Amino acid sequence: MMKKKLLVFLIVFFSITVSSFSIEPDIFVQSTVNRASKLLGEDISKDEKIEKLKLIAKETVDIKGIGFYTLGPKRKTLSGEEKKKYAKLFEEYFLKSFSSRLAEYTNPEIDVINKEKINDNYTIVNSVLKATKERPEINIDWRIYTKNRDNPLIRDLIIEGLSLARTQKEEFASVLSSNENNIEALFKVLKEFSSN
Repeated sequence: MMKKKLLVFLIVFFSITVSSFSIEPDIFVQSTVNRASKLLGEDISKDEKIEKLKLIAKETVDIKGIGFYTLGPKRKTLSGEEKKKYAKLFEEYFLKSFSSRLAEYTNPEIDVINKEKINDNYTIVNSVLKATKERPEINIDWRIYTKNRDNPLIRDLIIEGLSLARTQKEEFASVLSSNENNIEALFKVLKEFSSN
């Protein structure tokens, strides 16, 4: 009887512990960059690195959230079908752009130095990409979406004060304004980039 009670207690305690466990945004960022850095240091082909980096991005980046942010006000005018198509095309575009750029680095060293909770949904994590002979030290801030404390996600990178998500939003707005706000023009740009 005592053993049974102990077993029930352990099951309940373990369930509470697991469900209440949350990942701190700064630990999440350091863990993510450590994974990427280890991968980039591996003796494998660039194509293999790209495929593995895509898997890390799918787990740690809010690709859908970034995609709809970068679409700006245009997202409100899209049909359900167009939103699905855009989400798929943006994910392919983002993963190729992110992984091919990052694969150029060899074993980058990033140190997390601080974090600032903005509200329950967002925390900014400050980090530094260490200098090498080829490049100076670079400040990188990570905008982490923390609505689900068990599954924080990267929403933006701010490199030396420049937001990558905002830059992307401006580029997409430029494509749309040059093409009479036609979403098909943006679809075409995303497809062409992903298929090259």
